[in-house]
Amino acid sequence: MKPPTGGSGKGSAVDPSLPRFKCQECRRALVVVGVESYADRLPSHAASGMHASPVQGSIMGASRMDNSYVVLSRQNRSQGPGVPPRPPSAAAPHIEPNQSTRAIEGSYIMLPPPAASIYKTSASEGGGAQLPPPSVNSSSPLPGNNSGFHSSVTVLKRAFEIASSQTQVEQPLCLECMSVLFDKMDREIEDVNADIKAYEACLQRLEQESYNILSEADFQEKQKIEEEEKKLKAAIEEAEKLYSEVSSEMKDLEIKSKQFEELEERYWHEFNSFQFQLTSHQEERDAVFAKIEVSQVHLELLKRTNVLNDAFYISHNGLIGTVNNFRLGHLSSVENVQVEWDEINAAWGQAALLLHTMAQYFSPKFKYRIKIHPMGSYPRVTDINNNTYELFGPVNLFWSTRFDKAMTWFLTCLQEFAEFAISLDKENNVPPEKSLKLPYKIDGDKVGSHTIVLSFNKNENWTKALKYMLCNLKWVLYWFIGNTSFAPLSGSLHTQSPKNKS
Repeated sequence: MKPPTGGSGKGSAVDPSLPRFKCQECRRALVVVGVESYADRLPSHAASGMHASPVQGSIMGASRMDNSYVVLSRQNRSQGPGVPPRPPSAAAPHIEPNQSTRAIEGSYIMLPPPAASIYKTSASEGGGAQLPPPSVNSSSPLPGNNSGFHSSVTVLKRAFEIASSQTQVEQPLCLECMSVLFDKMDREIEDVNADIKAYEACLQRLEQESYNILSEADFQEKQKIEEEEKKLKAAIEEAEKLYSEVSSEMKDLEIKSKQFEELEERYWHEFNSFQFQLTSHQEERDAVFAKIEVSQVHLELLKRTNVLNDAFYISHNGLIGTVNNFRLGHLSSVENVQVEWDEINAAWGQAALLLHTMAQYFSPKFKYRIKIHPMGSYPRVTDINNNTYELFGPVNLFWSTRFDKAMTWFLTCLQEFAEFAISLDKENNVPPEKSLKLPYKIDGDKVGSHTIVLSFNKNENWTKALKYMLCNLKWVLYWFIGNTSFAPLSGSLHTQSPKNKS
């Protein structure tokens, strides 16, 4: 095939009944030419049996076909229009070249071996293959009685499709494109031939190498080596398997390690928090213990503190005894010390209240026969006969019988309470040196060597008797504090004798 050319000459005229194709490379229109000249290029066995049609001439000019053709059977003529008929025998009448438009009685379609294989079916006559009925292109301009020619054109188109599918090159092609394709294929063939030569050289070199024939010992050694190699490969596979297991275990251990690290971190956070709380609690505990110690010191101080000792402070002011700083006694005018009766009465009231409190505490164990009635600055004393006497002044220095009896019964009550205290010490097995012992002996109305009676007595003697009486009362107070769950003061009962104070 070649592209159509212009011109008005007779040789350049193109038959309008021929099909029109396009080159698949340059897309130019192509026509079928050179039908007469192609008959000489057919194979000898093919040219003797038939004369090719113009369509067949174009196919044979496209590529080299070695004895590959399809014989159309005679039965195909009755299968309808568009099916090529079976060719006649070798003695068929010769077809003239100018009879190109009449029906084709018989023809060969020359195909490459791969394309011809699609026509191989179970033929029933003459060993030929029957072609499937091709589709008729109604748009092509065909003569009225040219069904055979149309069938040949259809076969030509089918051949182009088969060639395209087998060679991976779109068909048909013009001569110029075909020439370019040939050049390209030649270069590829040269490359392939070069590769073949290189492979052959390598093969010859390998064939020329000498092979050493192994002896029986070497063969056995080689087998041992191969067995050892297999064992080593098995060991390697086992090691790889173990490695994968160890790797998975390592990953699990890493995950567990991270979890343990998180737990450890959380533990240390909680530990630090606990330590902080513990330190705070310890500080609070130490503070509480310090408060307890201070409280215990205060408690000990309170235990050693007696309300009676604070409420009834007995002391002396020179030669005059005092109770809560109230003086009890008179001195002569020579000393220029004058004590009013109101102060004396207040001192007697404090002394009466102290003795009454101590006697009432041990009642009824202590037989409180002589009743002391503390009434502030106007105390009274009731004897064993229920006679009441006033223990307050002012009184007449020469006639003070009731006041003297009140002081005498007060002194007697103090002596009885002291004897009761001594008896308690004996019951409690208190050593004699630690038992109560009055510093001044009481005998009736006398304390020591001085009488407590005011009538016809000197002020100095009466004042000394009152001072001795207050000293005995103070010793009784100390004993009372030590035996009524009250701790005594730092001064002991035996550290200082009242005689020294006087």
